[in-house]
Formats: sequence, C-alpha cells, structure tokens
Amino acid sequence: MAKRAGWLGRLGNRLSRMEARLDERRAEVEAETSGVPQQHVTPATPVAPVETAPPVPADGLRARPDPVSVVPWGMRVAAEVSWRLLLLAGMLWVMMRVISEVRLVVLAFAAALLVTALLQPFVVRLRRLGLPRGLATAVTAILGFVVIGLVGWFVVWQVMENLDDLSDRVRDGINELKLWALDSPFHVTEKQINDIAKNLTDTIGTNTEEITSAGLQGVTVLVEVLTGMLLAMFSTLFLLYDGKRIWTWVLGLVPAPARQGVAGAGPRAWRTLTAYVRGTVLVALIDAVFIGLGLYFLDVTMAVPLAVFIFLFAFIPLVGAVISGALAVVVALVTQGVYTALGVLAVVLLVQQIEGHVLQPFILGRAVRVHPLAVVLSVAAGGMIAGIGGAVVAVPLVAVTNTVVGYLRAYSQDQLRAGAPLVGAAPHGAMALGVTALETGEDRRA
Repeated sequence: MAKRAGWLGRLGNRLSRMEARLDERRAEVEAETSGVPQQHVTPATPVAPVETAPPVPADGLRARPDPVSVVPWGMRVAAEVSWRLLLLAGMLWVMMRVISEVRLVVLAFAAALLVTALLQPFVVRLRRLGLPRGLATAVTAILGFVVIGLVGWFVVWQVMENLDDLSDRVRDGINELKLWALDSPFHVTEKQINDIAKNLTDTIGTNTEEITSAGLQGVTVLVEVLTGMLLAMFSTLFLLYDGKRIWTWVLGLVPAPARQGVAGAGPRAWRTLTAYVRGTVLVALIDAVFIGLGLYFLDVTMAVPLAVFIFLFAFIPLVGAVISGALAVVVALVTQGVYTALGVLAVVLLVQQIEGHVLQPFILGRAVRVHPLAVVLSVAAGGMIAGIGGAVVAVPLVAVTNTVVGYLRAYSQDQLRAGAPLVGAAPHGAMALGVTALETGEDRRA
C-alpha cells in the first residue's frame, strides 16, 4: 500500500507540472495572437520545450502562403522567359505574314539597299571632286543602271544568238549519250530508251494545260519583276540622294532611351552591308572571269553567257556556286561530251576552292563574321519565304543583324560599367519576389 501511495503521489506531481507548462504555453500563444506582451512564468524546475501545432484561425482553415512564393525560382524564370519567347514568336509570325503580303515592295527595297551600298562610294568621290549632290547622284545612278541593263541585254543576246547552235549540240549530245548507254555495261536496250522518250512525250502532251497555265504565271511573274525593278530604281535614287535625312527620320521613330544605342549601331550596320556587297561583287567577278576562261578554252558553247550566270548566282552564297557550276557542267556534257564535262568540273571545283579558302577570308575579312551553318540555314529560310530574292537578301540580313546585336550588347555593358540606368532593369512581375537581401546588399555596395 505504501508503494502504491508513493507512485500515485509522483504521478500527481508530474500531472501538476504538465498542467503548469500547458498554462504557460497557452499564455504565450494568447500573447502572440493578441499582441500583448506576455508575462513570463518561471517554472519551478527546468522544462524541455514542447512542440505544439500552429494556431488555427477561427474558421478552422489554415492560412495559405502566397502561391507565387511557393513556386520554385527556376520555374519562375522559365515562365518569364517562356511568355516572352511566345510573344517574340507571335511578333515574328505576324511580321512574316505582312512581308509575304508585300513581298514585292520588301524585296525591291532590299535590292535598292544593296545597290546603294555598292554605288554610294562613287557618289562620295564625285562630291569630293566638286559636283553638287543632285548631279553626283544622277551620274552615279544613270551609269549604274546602264551597266546593269547592258549586262542583262548581253546575256539575252548571247542566249538568243546561240540558241539554234545549242539545240543542235543538245540533240547530238543526247544521241551520243544514247549510244554510250547502249555500249555501257549497264545492259540498257534501245527499247528501254525509246520507252523513256515516249513516256516523256506523253507526259508533256497530257500536261499541256498545266504548261500553258505555268506560261501565264510566267507572264505575271515578269510583270512583277518589272514593277520591282522600277521600285528598286526609285528607292536607290532617293537613298543615294537623301540617305542621311532618311536615317535621321528613322531615328526619330525610336524611343528616346534607346535612340543613342540605335544611332551608334546604324553606321556599323551600314559598313557591314557595304563590305559584304563590295566583297561579294569582287569574288563573283573573279569566279566568273576564271571559270569563263576555262569554258572558253575548253570550247564550251555559250561560255560568255555561262560566265555571266556564274557572276549573278554568286550572290547566293554556297548554293549559287553549286547551281551555276552544275549548269556549266551539264551544258558541257550535252554539247561536248564526257571528257569536256569532267574538265569543266575540275575548273569549277578549283576556282571554288580558291574562293572559299583564299578570296572569301582575304576580301571580306572580319567585316562579315557569319558561320557557314548560319549561311546555309539563312539561305534556305530566305528561299522558302521569298524565293530567289529571299535567298539573296538572307545572308546580308544575318550579317547586319549580327553586327547590330554585338554592338548593342557591348553598348549595354559599357553603360552598366558607367553606372547609367538601363531601360527595364528594375525587377517586376513574378521575378520581383526573387529580390533577396544579398542582391539588395550588392546594390547598396555599388
């Protein structure tokens, strides 16, 4: 009985101490919720802290944190980047739609920019000789357009002059290929060759309506080309005569905080475009001269028109050289035979290797720094969007964009080092919640 009484006494003491701790904890919670300073009760004996549940509001629901603060930082950054990328993609899609609707005007103005970049140095030299601006512009434009027109007339004249001879050569070349196929180890019979020719004839006969409609479309394309040429000529005249005032007007449309950076990027972009056009013209001229000489000495029909085609196709980087070289090889094959075609192929490959490893790096230098992969992708995209004109304009557009972006990045870094505030530098949106005390301390030290 005595032991049982002692155990009950100890249990009562423990319950009393536990009740005292609970009263003390209840007083602390009430003081925290009401904002009244609590009265500390010193326990008789040291007591270990007791974990209790957080306070429950009156409605019985726990208080929930801000949803944005619960989202991880990396996910918030990805969300901020994603909606901006979606906005840029939508803007580019709308821009492409607008360009496709007014493609003729855009390509004409782009051609005018390229021609202006080529002719502007002559206007500057004539101005230094004392000619007025209007007279220098008129003389340069007239001479430039006359040269371009003479080149086009010469190509058409040579093609028409050698068309009969070319058709006879092609017919003889086809007969030689037929005899070579019959004597080849591929066991091709004359009946198979005649069947192929008959199928081609039947195909042409059954698709006469499609061919006629294609001819009508060709007339429409010719009208569009002439319209684009007139637009390009007028645009070139105004750019040569009043280019500075046009650039000043464009700068006036730019927001004031970004105007200084754009004003610095513009002349650099123009220098890049000018270097690209001059270098491309020089490289194309060298290719046309040397490949044309090779075609002439190999006695290939229409050597001079083919050289002019090589010069024109050289303005389409990588792809143009392949197309013009293949055209020269095919003409040599059907007119002179296999050995002459192999000789033309050797000449084309040799000149193109010299161009790629010597002429392009030496002439263009570091003015146009575009990776070959970017060149191929830009030419493909430009051709898909706007055909041959898009392929011609794609590479200079990429080169100019590369120059502008590089300058604006360096300009922003210089402004940041100088302590000038950048537009849009303050945190906002969901990112504003990520401003930590460390970042605030860095700003204070700066």
